[in-house]
Amino acid sequence: MSLVTLIKVSLNFLERQIFNEIGLQVNPGDRIGLVGRNGSGKTTLLRIIKGEISPESGEVRIAKKSRIGYLPQDVHEAVSGLLLQSVLESIPGRADLENRLKEAEHALKTNPDKQNQAKLGEKIATIHQEINRLDLEFPRHEAEKILLGLGFETADFNRPVSSLSGGWKMRAALATLLYQRPDLLLLDEPTNHLDVPSVRWLVEFLQNFKGAMILISHDREFLNKQINRIVSFEIEGMRSYKGNYDFYLKAREEEVKSLEARAKNQEQKIRDAKRFIERFRSKATKARQAQSKLKLVQKMELIETFQKEKIIYFSFPEVARSGKEVVFIEGLSKRFGENILYDDLNLRALRGERIAIIGPNGCGKTTLLKIVAGELEADGGKIALGHKVSIAYFAQHHSDLLNPGKTVVEEVYQAVPNASIGFIRTVCGAFLFSGNDVDKTIRVLSGGERARVSLAKLLVNPGNFMLMDEPTNHLDIESSERLIDALKGYNGTLLFVSHNQSFVNRLATKIWDIRGQGIVEYPGNLDEYYKHLLKTDSAFGERDYLNAREPKSLKLKEKDRNHANKKSRDRKKEKRERAEKRQLIYDTLKPIQDGLEHLEEKISALESRQGEVEKILADPDIFGDKEISVPLLTEYKDIRDKLDKLLLKWEKDQDRLEAVKLDLEV
Repeated sequence: MSLVTLIKVSLNFLERQIFNEIGLQVNPGDRIGLVGRNGSGKTTLLRIIKGEISPESGEVRIAKKSRIGYLPQDVHEAVSGLLLQSVLESIPGRADLENRLKEAEHALKTNPDKQNQAKLGEKIATIHQEINRLDLEFPRHEAEKILLGLGFETADFNRPVSSLSGGWKMRAALATLLYQRPDLLLLDEPTNHLDVPSVRWLVEFLQNFKGAMILISHDREFLNKQINRIVSFEIEGMRSYKGNYDFYLKAREEEVKSLEARAKNQEQKIRDAKRFIERFRSKATKARQAQSKLKLVQKMELIETFQKEKIIYFSFPEVARSGKEVVFIEGLSKRFGENILYDDLNLRALRGERIAIIGPNGCGKTTLLKIVAGELEADGGKIALGHKVSIAYFAQHHSDLLNPGKTVVEEVYQAVPNASIGFIRTVCGAFLFSGNDVDKTIRVLSGGERARVSLAKLLVNPGNFMLMDEPTNHLDIESSERLIDALKGYNGTLLFVSHNQSFVNRLATKIWDIRGQGIVEYPGNLDEYYKHLLKTDSAFGERDYLNAREPKSLKLKEKDRNHANKKSRDRKKEKRERAEKRQLIYDTLKPIQDGLEHLEEKISALESRQGEVEKILADPDIFGDKEISVPLLTEYKDIRDKLDKLLLKWEKDQDRLEAVKLDLEV
């Protein structure tokens, strides 16, 4: 039985259509990734399923007694009370049981009647049994484990949730959801406020989660590890694909090629039919045949000329070569009150390195970037930039650095005042601001649009030492991937902070891990660094790294690599499957294609006879003899009726052929 079913759901926002009669079915155990550009309706779909938004038409069916948990991108109303207690009390029915227990105990104390006391005693015992059952099903240690995994310390358990910052309130809300173990988890960018160790812990926790899940994430690696089905918002509507995100990209690429080829083929047929009509319009003997040909083409499923959706596409320009040593850090220290972030840091970054700064939230990652950028002063030590080093800084809260009163084109132009307005408009176009969009003011832009403006400002003036703090926040997954590709081609030096595993793994050539008021350096990317930690027991001295175990998926890949002979078996299996699929396609399509050919022969024969009858009836004298004219008129009517029926059957069979081809991925 399905947990959630959407039937012909439609929704408009102002004058823009968000959904047009979409359908979706979520079954127990489904793990669905939602992908699509910002503004395509991913978050809206989650809110419809949760019941926060009602569609204008269509139906949303939720299975009885199924529990749905929803984590939005921004938690506006966090749970109240003390942290651990709020998580424990979030289990459905627990708070009601606690209230009923208090009422019953109070009544027992105040009611002297022995008969009533006996009944109350039984009621209290029953309530205790229910509470004990919940305690066994949702144990306290599980809540503690989840909170620790998400980065909280034991000392935080008795802190009021209201005292937490926005990012930590989000973690508290996520902990509550994970502890409840709902039948369906709706997660909208769950890693946005997590540090790298917590993201790695969440990866493994969700892999062991038994319920269904719908996930939105801009982290390709995170998405690939969690889902087995993609629901995408494409230019032609909502589509569904089996497999993870990487499989979806390949399948979509093949689908686009097929759509383009089919559209071109149909356009050519229509052009040919129209030319035939124009040529023989005045000839009675050919006009009917031409109209029939056009009917055959028009009765096909019309395939609109496929237009690829616009995506961010850019590359950083060549930057001036700096000296070999880009930044030199000696004896650096920084503290906020009693909180010492680091003491006596000694580091250097060399030309061409791409360094990822990682560590738990609050350890000073952003602070270090700000100090290097000159936005914040250190308490001690010194920082020296190398020869001909020019800095470009992408702040985590980049939108705060934009002027809300300026337009998009004015804001980008400000970064390079000597450039031509044509060049600025071209850059804006690369970040999907075209036409009148460049004249929008910053204050009316969404978070994703503001992120693109900030990236555009970097592109026009990148410097040869780029500092980036969470650059993929507010970007959809495709834009995040384009940014990674662009940065791989950047010939300067990169120092960055990111919780996005895919971003770090694909870019980093060195890790700076802040812990213990110092920094551990490692030459390599994130996966390589954690594999190194696994081999070194002493590296796991802190709580933040006790949970940074290597995901099972990586271990499985390691095993696969150790079995070289498996590749040979896989190739043989793949070859056999391809042959079986070819045979299946032939066996399935051949009868339909033969039937269509037979229909087309009948249609052609009838059209030929129709032409002959029309020639005879064109002679006015024929109507003087009713024995000849009446049968001919009857035959002519029968021919037209048969043609209409045959054309209708041809249309249905053609639709069936196209549907089967789609199912077989031909």
